[in-house]
Amino acid sequence: MHALPHDHTGARIKRLRLQYGLTQKALADLSQISYSTIVKAEQGTKPASPYTVSRIAEALRLSVATVIGQPYTEELRVDELDVLIRPIREALDVYDLGADPDIAPRPYELLAADAESLLVAVRAGEIKNAASQLPGLIQEVTTAAHATPRDELWQLLASTYRSAYDVSSKLGYGDLSAIALARLEWAAERGSSAAWGGMFRYFRALNYLREGQYRTGQRLTDLGLRIIEQAEPGRERDVVTGQLHLGAAVMAARSQDGSRADSHLDEAERIATATGEAVQVHYLAFGPTNVQVHRTSVLAELDKYDRAAEQGRQVSIPKHWPASRRSHHYAELARAQMWTGDLEGSFQNLLKARKSAPQQARYHATVRETYTGLEAAHRQLPGSFLSYGTWLGV
Repeated sequence: MHALPHDHTGARIKRLRLQYGLTQKALADLSQISYSTIVKAEQGTKPASPYTVSRIAEALRLSVATVIGQPYTEELRVDELDVLIRPIREALDVYDLGADPDIAPRPYELLAADAESLLVAVRAGEIKNAASQLPGLIQEVTTAAHATPRDELWQLLASTYRSAYDVSSKLGYGDLSAIALARLEWAAERGSSAAWGGMFRYFRALNYLREGQYRTGQRLTDLGLRIIEQAEPGRERDVVTGQLHLGAAVMAARSQDGSRADSHLDEAERIATATGEAVQVHYLAFGPTNVQVHRTSVLAELDKYDRAAEQGRQVSIPKHWPASRRSHHYAELARAQMWTGDLEGSFQNLLKARKSAPQQARYHATVRETYTGLEAAHRQLPGSFLSYGTWLGV
């Protein structure tokens, strides 16, 4: 049998546990995760769920990123993505220095068109393309906003910071995504936009979700919902409100609060019925499809994998839906199917995740952990399975 990936999450949990001088039983007691779950995770026979990882990270006082191994530095180096991170950091660092005398910003309309093209590129899964163009645009819009302080320019700057958040979070740079969000808040406040204020809380809540700090994430989504009430009534406010409810639903599910999750999903569905598919409103991809996709995620987070797999198979994704969201859904569905024992179905959805957005799937923690879970049973899967692992870099 082909060996398990040498550095899957379970292997890192074992290594970290031993560094702290803990037995498996002691780690189980500290994290309040069952002993058998920790044993299976360390052996690689079952991947550690996001809830398990967050509990272990909290018990060891580590970041979730440390436990799951992000960012995947070797793969980033091979794909020549690592060299694009430093310029983004530098662009984010000059936010308060005023207008750069060496930069002559183009008219607002051209800057806005470029900012929107970045949002489109990220949602198309073109992360490398977006990352390469992002630093220059951030610096140009920063100068424009300082030189001619107007709400629309500050909001445009917030949009570029949002793209920096998107890129850094997809590549696993949690520290950089947190910096991008701090800049987003700074620009949104100057742009006097309740909608951007609500979205900032939503994105920040997602950062806490990834770090396993669900209570703080819930407080942020609640705050975001209060802030968005101050926006002018209309489709924009409805879309941001609905997306906040979807984020809150996943947050509640990770906390194993099914009732609260269902309540948020129901409210999001009510809003989506009125807005219809609103994919391009702040590129949040909100609408009936996203509600159904989140129902799949919520069921999986509640360990209801049979129902999650059934729900996920019933989702009909429109052709115009963003490739990044499509890929994420296939990854979630693959995880649920893996847990139910549908190995072939799980692998087929991993292939769909890669086909939809290759760069995103390669660095997606759910894709990698699901592959790890399938590895032990790969004799039952087609020959292309091992080539997929080579592509992932495991």
